[in-house]
Amino acid sequence: MNLKTQYNDLIKIRPLTKEDFKYVLNWSKDNRFCSANDWEENRSEKELYHWWLHCVNNKSEDFIRLGIELENKLIGYADLAYIKENSAELGIAIGESLLWGKGIGIYSSLNMIDYASTHLGITVFNAETHETNIRARKMLEKIGFKEVSRIGSEKYLGKDCNLIQFQLSLQANK
Repeated sequence: MNLKTQYNDLIKIRPLTKEDFKYVLNWSKDNRFCSANDWEENRSEKELYHWWLHCVNNKSEDFIRLGIELENKLIGYADLAYIKENSAELGIAIGESLLWGKGIGIYSSLNMIDYASTHLGITVFNAETHETNIRARKMLEKIGFKEVSRIGSEKYLGKDCNLIQFQLSLQANK
């Protein structure tokens, strides 16, 4: 995981704040982002704000959402879901579609993996992406995730797609 050190000072994982809403509001106006992340388009600002407050104040035993920050600006979020014992599902969303394809997802994921392993003892990470999401698939593979199954399907960018499940075991990398 030497990749992380190169971007260690640029990309940070941090708690979400109410003040981050201005960035979230901008993401909600980006149809590419909404479509890729299954966000409802043309959501009212009030409804979006209430949803964001829920994200900021969420206290759950099996779910954590942290912000991805680049140069003091919230550019996305990283999730740990289905946290149980030493495993969790990793997910990320880069809110600014202009930043897609620049490697930010890799370094954000590595930071979240580091956070989860250091603070929560997570050693097994699961992830899932759509078969047609080539960027996400390449990102997961670069980090060291291995494809473990192809189960299920759902809409991605308006089309039905198969889902691919991946797994990364930190114990196997030692």
